[in-house]
Amino acid sequence: MAQYLPILYAIAALGGLGILFGLVLGLADKKFAVEVDERVSAVRAAVAGANCGACGYAGCDAYAEAVVRGEAKANACTPGGTKTVKAIAAIMGVNAEELEPMVARVRCQGTCDRVTMRYDYSGVPSCRAVSGISGGPNACEFGCVGFGECLSVCAFGAIRMIDGIAVIDDDACTGCGMCVEVCPRNIIQMLPKDQTVVVMCRNEATGKRAVLQCKTACVGCKRCEKACPSDSIKVVKGVAIIDESTCTRCGACIPVCPMHCIVNFYERNMEDVAAVTAQAALNEIEIP
Repeated sequence: MAQYLPILYAIAALGGLGILFGLVLGLADKKFAVEVDERVSAVRAAVAGANCGACGYAGCDAYAEAVVRGEAKANACTPGGTKTVKAIAAIMGVNAEELEPMVARVRCQGTCDRVTMRYDYSGVPSCRAVSGISGGPNACEFGCVGFGECLSVCAFGAIRMIDGIAVIDDDACTGCGMCVEVCPRNIIQMLPKDQTVVVMCRNEATGKRAVLQCKTACVGCKRCEKACPSDSIKVVKGVAIIDESTCTRCGACIPVCPMHCIVNFYERNMEDVAAVTAQAALNEIEIP
């Protein structure tokens, strides 16, 4: 038995030290504990949870802490929408300032069959990388490059690449703005969701040069200017620009555009709904 005493003493000593250190750490934890406001967890649970950075903070945790500290507004989480704004306002005991619903618009219609290609590219599939090589393979240096960097950062699956350009689903888009940040051509713009009349082009070239670059490029003809009853559209640097604050969405500019580069998204969405409804009806018909 005596031969095991050193081992038993060692075990007892280690056990005693473990208990002592545990007590010290427990006391230190209580003495130096940082009080956590329960509202932080509540706000964190109310936000969208995408960590997209649309609020201006590094992530949802940082935003929740900033809200509780009074540094961030309750309506900064755009992906969460009105529901999140009201929830955070209730937690913080403030009035809910509802957000104007925003949506990302890709101001380009330069699909593969419309835009002129200058060369074939087979390098790194990056919009930013290809844009740095002689302005990109597209003749239009203002249009969508088509390699989908915006798609890769969209946490909500709202973007698809169709026929060489990015297409955004209005219903899935939360207005977080992440796609805007990564687009090297700055063709993705955040607009109010009810701003449905949009000039789908940013090409600053005019006349024949613009047409040679893309079949749906704005040529700066100013017909839209003359047709607008509210004087809300102007040609600036060769491309039409709509003033959102005065535009009435009357659509008078759309039929006069010879290049068909002005689009009414409300009508486009209604056409999509009609097509889906018609297809659903056909699917229900039993063909003898």
